[in-house]
Amino acid sequence: MTAPHPLDTVGRLYEDHMRAPYPRGLRGADRADVDMVTLDADTAGFVHTWLKNGGSLDARGHGILLRCLDRLDRVMPELAAADDPAYWRRLRDLARLVADTVPSAG
Repeated sequence: MTAPHPLDTVGRLYEDHMRAPYPRGLRGADRADVDMVTLDADTAGFVHTWLKNGGSLDARGHGILLRCLDRLDRVMPELAAADDPAYWRRLRDLARLVADTVPSAG
């Protein structure tokens, strides 16, 4: 049995993420000095772009996605149960899967 293609895996996780309700208590909230709505939108936006481009992201997008990953890593320890950590883990998993498929420049 062969491993699923990254596009399939990311596509399924992305669909799950987009169906999930945004954690109610985080609208307009910051964690670890990071605006959570912006973090969610930026990360999901670059995952969406990667999917629409058939698994491709330009260097600028890749750099921003890596910054989103860094922010996700900073906020994860700050999340309370009410912040829906599973929502953020899935988003981080998506960002990591996409970042790992994009060749780094240099």
